[in-house]
Amino acid sequence: IHERLVGSEMCIRDSFVKLHSFTKIRTMKIKKMTFCAVLTALICILAPVSFPAGPIPISLATFAVMLVAAVADFKISVTAVCLYILLGAFGLPVFSGFAGGFQKLIGVTGGYIIGYIPCAVIIALLIGKFENKKFVYPLSMVLGVAVCYAAGTAWYVFQTKTAVAAAFATCVIPFIPADCIKIAAASLLGIILRKRFRVAFSKL
Repeated sequence: IHERLVGSEMCIRDSFVKLHSFTKIRTMKIKKMTFCAVLTALICILAPVSFPAGPIPISLATFAVMLVAAVADFKISVTAVCLYILLGAFGLPVFSGFAGGFQKLIGVTGGYIIGYIPCAVIIALLIGKFENKKFVYPLSMVLGVAVCYAAGTAWYVFQTKTAVAAAFATCVIPFIPADCIKIAAASLLGIILRKRFRVAFSKL
């Protein structure tokens, strides 16, 4: 009888341990899903804000994408960017100038919007691997924005049949000063916020 009682007690204890572990894992997943939703909302709020600069406006979208990729891990940040693009494609006015719809993706600026995905991938991967090296934040953002430039300019050339040199003058050069400021701001905020979010998640 004693052995049966001990066995039952151990079984109950194991059940409680498993239940606690399951609850903790589920809570973590819910927290991460919520975090991803918040980051998606952040992009949706910032991205539509734009300033006229010729055929392609200067917007806060790149800043939002860089910041999200800097503060969250790879899966969360890239998922947030993809969700943002999907929401815009389905008609939510979250693209530059509060535009939305699939036609925006196939328009002259569509390449830049799609370019946000590899931009986020590069930033999230590099910062995730070299998180403690502060210079990686701006470096990864420069590389990410360069890829976004390349995707956007290539699509612009394809759509408008403009010469590459002329497209470069229209699609890249005017945006460099503003993007330098955005990279500096996103790097500074990313370094600060990433540490805080990591501490917050470690306490879950």
